[in-house]
Amino acid sequence: MSRTFRAGLIVFGLLSVADLATPLATDGEHPPISIALISAALGLISLVLVVLAWRGQRRAVVPLIVLRLLSAASALPAFFVGDVPAAAIVAAGVAVVLTAVGTVLVLRPAHELAGAR
Repeated sequence: MSRTFRAGLIVFGLLSVADLATPLATDGEHPPISIALISAALGLISLVLVVLAWRGQRRAVVPLIVLRLLSAASALPAFFVGDVPAAAIVAAGVAVVLTAVGTVLVLRPAHELAGAR
C-alpha cells in the first residue's frame, strides 16, 4: 500500500468521523436533523470501508469513494440555501475540497500502476 493511498484513506477516515459527529453539531436547522442523520450513517459505513481498505480489501475502495462523494454532495445545498451560517458554509466547503483531495489520493496509486504496465 503506497503512502499516497494511505494518505487518502486517512483523509476519508477523518471526513467519516466528522460525518459521525454531525448530529451533535447541528442546531436542527443547519443542517436539518434528517441530513445530519444521513451524514452520520454515511460516515459510519465509510469508516467501516476505510478500515477494510486499510487492511487490503481493494473492493472496498469504490464504494468508499461513492459514499464520500454522496456525503460531499449532501453538503452542497449549504451554498444555495438562504440563512445558512457562515461556519456551516465554510465546513461544507472544506468537506467538498477534502473529499476531492482524498479521492485523488486514493485513485493516484491505481493510475501510477496502470501507467507502469
